[in-house]
Amino acid sequence: MTNPQDLQNMIGRTAVDVEGNKLGKVGQIYLDDTTGEPEWVTVSTGLLGTKESFAPLYGSSWDGDNLRLAVPKNLVKDAPNMDADGHLDDSENDALFAHYQGYLGTVAGGTQGNTEIIGSQTGVVGRDTSGPVTDDAMTRSEERLNVGTQRVETGRARLRKYIVTENVSTTVPVSREEVRVEREPITDANRDQALSGPDLSEEEHEVTLHAEQPVVTKETVPVERVRLATETVTENQTVSEQVRKEQIEDPTTDTR
Repeated sequence: MTNPQDLQNMIGRTAVDVEGNKLGKVGQIYLDDTTGEPEWVTVSTGLLGTKESFAPLYGSSWDGDNLRLAVPKNLVKDAPNMDADGHLDDSENDALFAHYQGYLGTVAGGTQGNTEIIGSQTGVVGRDTSGPVTDDAMTRSEERLNVGTQRVETGRARLRKYIVTENVSTTVPVSREEVRVEREPITDANRDQALSGPDLSEEEHEVTLHAEQPVVTKETVPVERVRLATETVTENQTVSEQVRKEQIEDPTTDTR
């Protein structure tokens, strides 16, 4: 893996161990001071990838888009703690070789030269100081509002009927019989009827009187049909929410 393009492609890729277990993102590549060959790679490990562990590139290979190292995951996590400051001195180099000795074979003779970071040879400008190394740029992100609608139950309407009593008045004509006395003179036409009884007598005549009275009956009749219906009413509502976005300070605008 001495091709410069291969070395550039390593940075930011995911590193896996010899069994394919994920280790973390590749941060920096260190070259041998004497031969210029890539020797060590830093991998972001630990909680949230806040630690950079050194691992050997010896025996590594591409596994799809991942960089497969020739050492197990636990060995990388337990590697000696070194500052990824761009250069390893003799003692740091020897400590790493001693740690990985069982996996590096004859290469781990402790006679390798000092190593330095590849960053200056790959065109990368600057490095991360706030966390694990990624690449030569930072991504600015911001939150966007995604507003939609959902159908929810807001209440219920129930149609119910009940009975009320009210007074109703109406006028109806009624008739009745009344008694009046009719008198007629004695004429040839009624003389025989007038003389048909005794000369003097006591008599009573009776007339039955009739009258109409209001008679009330009730009947139930249907008057209308009532049902519940719904209609959709559309209105505009204003939605307000706070969104966050990242801002990047431009050091070239500092006027101090």
